[in-house]
Amino acid sequence: MATTTVGVVRGLPHKFLNSKHVLSSTPRVSFYSSSSMSEKTNHYAKLPPLPVPKLNQTLEQYIRTVKPLLTKDEFVITEQVAKNFGAPGGVGEKLQHMLEEKSAKEKNWLSEWWLDSAYLSYRLPVLVHSNPSLVFPKQIFSSQKEQLSYAAKLIIGALRYKAIIDGAKLEQDYLGKSPLDMSQYTKVFCGCRIPGLTTDSIRHTSNSNHIIVAHNNHFFKMIVYRENGEVLDDNDILNGLLHITQNSTGPAAGVGFLTTECRNVWGIAHQELKKDPMNSASLQAIEDSIFVMCLDKMSKVEDNATASSRVALQLLHGYGADNNSGNRWFDKTLQLIVSEDGVNGLCYEHAPTEGPPIANLADFIVNYAKESILGETKGISIPKSELLTFNLSAPVDESIRLAKRNVDMLVQDVQMNSFTFDKFGKEDIKALKFSPDSFIQIAIQMAFIRLHGHPAAHYESASTRRFHGGRTETIRSCLPEIVDFAKIHLKPNQSPQEKYKALQTAISAHKAYVGMAINGQGIDRHLLGLKRLAIENGVNIPTFFLDPGYSTSNNWRLSTSQVAAINDMVMCYGPVTPDGYGCCYNPRRDEINFAVSAFYSTPTTCANKFGETLKGCLEEIRNIATSSIQSSL
Repeated sequence: MATTTVGVVRGLPHKFLNSKHVLSSTPRVSFYSSSSMSEKTNHYAKLPPLPVPKLNQTLEQYIRTVKPLLTKDEFVITEQVAKNFGAPGGVGEKLQHMLEEKSAKEKNWLSEWWLDSAYLSYRLPVLVHSNPSLVFPKQIFSSQKEQLSYAAKLIIGALRYKAIIDGAKLEQDYLGKSPLDMSQYTKVFCGCRIPGLTTDSIRHTSNSNHIIVAHNNHFFKMIVYRENGEVLDDNDILNGLLHITQNSTGPAAGVGFLTTECRNVWGIAHQELKKDPMNSASLQAIEDSIFVMCLDKMSKVEDNATASSRVALQLLHGYGADNNSGNRWFDKTLQLIVSEDGVNGLCYEHAPTEGPPIANLADFIVNYAKESILGETKGISIPKSELLTFNLSAPVDESIRLAKRNVDMLVQDVQMNSFTFDKFGKEDIKALKFSPDSFIQIAIQMAFIRLHGHPAAHYESASTRRFHGGRTETIRSCLPEIVDFAKIHLKPNQSPQEKYKALQTAISAHKAYVGMAINGQGIDRHLLGLKRLAIENGVNIPTFFLDPGYSTSNNWRLSTSQVAAINDMVMCYGPVTPDGYGCCYNPRRDEINFAVSAFYSTPTTCANKFGETLKGCLEEIRNIATSSIQSSL
């Protein structure tokens, strides 16, 4: 699931659009942990270590947030299990003491556990299930050269952004007045997830000098720096792209399809591929590249999706074996995508970074592409490039065949509803003295209750970047106050005053939980830490973690994120449960961009119905607020 900051961070100054990058040294390769890569961020604000919440505080919040999801009888059992876990001298207290000891020795006690639990040990395909995509404003191309010209601009824009990161010239991010951890920016480029049999790793290459260009499922290594270390000009990059497309007119075998597979399956195929020296060299070139530029063909699809939803799906999964799913390397931290029909955006592997650094990168390169003007290509300067070749054994050939079948099955199962809610935007919500994020979150839970008749476990991510190496914490948006408001509103004969009072209470409760989460006082990462300590120290898994109430509260049927961007963009991703929804949004001044996803294989969920219900809930909530305010004047 995509994870984001709730709040506002500062962007890059305009002057950096014209910066240049000089490659400093030969490449260095490392398999970094979540706490490494700090040398480029040492000059930024020194941040405190991630705190460990009090056990009784976490359990109180857990009991409060699980209650709306359980029957009365279920809640009685779950409440007692939680109290037993937190009893003096009990297993919870012992694990808490162990966690506090660990915290005293580390700047971020969570980081390695989170990287492993949320990403590297996750065995489903990263495609749809983990990797988000970000939709850029659609372009109009009248020729392949226009497509490649725009791709060249995005490449140069990305390299200039990388230069700012490498030169430690990125402005300090803030949430309000609080400086935020900047280490995630250093992991956007030159990274790649490496599949393993039981767990993955992340490979990072310092000072790589090439990108990968994917076209017709071929992969080309293209040098993007001059011998003196300066980045190539836009026209040089364009010439290189023209050369590559002219030399890859036919489709390839499709090694990229393997990156769409379950991780253990891909791990086996990866080992088989590396047995051949040529394959090993080709894999290394991809894994060590700065990023991948995917030059897509127009996806030929027949479905009921809207035009904006098709754009989101193409960027998310490539639309299957006959379209562009093989024209990807889904393990790369960053893939830029430009299709011949004007669809463009990015897809990123989620393990190293959250949404805000990616959104800031996207705003920068989209703005660069708007302002950059390419001159006439003279055709005399073509960057060095080479086609990466693979010798495919019979087992690998079979793995590719199965991967194509499996990706087609997954693609056919994903339903996307990408739309712009244009009745009002974040400024209108602020005028009502409400938090836009809390307002939207309440509407999302209310839409689920209206559509399904009961509340759902509801994940919203909050940033913990106020702390050293901070990533995220869960905002449990299925709060009793939000559920109470939804019930009051949906009941007949409730007065406007009662509804407005309940709405105010719900907004306040959500804002309070956000504040708790961003200050390192959330409950879900704390509970993860206690569970991991039990496992690693040979302690029997406490009954608390085996209780059905705990499983229910972690079955995130609503996986939501706010990813704010300056440009007209929206991030999208798949649901994290078979019977759930993914819901990402970009609140803009006068409108809100949404991307809602569901699986067709679950007949009880429907992204289109959810989107329509959500629109209605947003309008109804505003009407409650405006009518109450007007009546009080």
